[in-house]
Amino acid sequence: MFNIVLVEPEIPQNTGNIVRTCHATGCRLHLVKPLGFEISDKHLKRAGLDYWDEVEILYYDSFDEVLEKHPSSRFFYFTTKGLTRHSDAKFESGDFLVFGKETKGLPEELLKEHKNECLRIPMIGETRSLNLSNSVAIAVYEGLRQLDFKGFKTEGALHRLKWE
Repeated sequence: MFNIVLVEPEIPQNTGNIVRTCHATGCRLHLVKPLGFEISDKHLKRAGLDYWDEVEILYYDSFDEVLEKHPSSRFFYFTTKGLTRHSDAKFESGDFLVFGKETKGLPEELLKEHKNECLRIPMIGETRSLNLSNSVAIAVYEGLRQLDFKGFKTEGALHRLKWE
């Protein structure tokens, strides 16, 4: 569906939660080193539950390597500095959704190079940013909404409940 790229993620629980989102949505996860944790971290594994073996996860030594391996792909860069709202982008299956590290976001030079592909998730007031795993979920589900959730079970389990 989509390719989620985390550039130098720092907090294992966020990455674990993103693994769960990838499992639920059929997304591939691309992790750019250095990682701020060990892949064997118990918090990472706990947050990802037992989905680790069911999600395609690729590792890279740099973001340039991601670009080199996927030269004809479309990339969107999520940042609080983006000029375009995430909901105004037109997503396609296979797009790469790129997110930076929790404490600093994506490198400013990268954002300047790709300013027309920089997207922001609206927030009110002086909020600095949203949680990384929440941002990924917001972006992925907006893309899925635009694709009309093709291939997804959209009926809920409510039909199993007896409403009186």
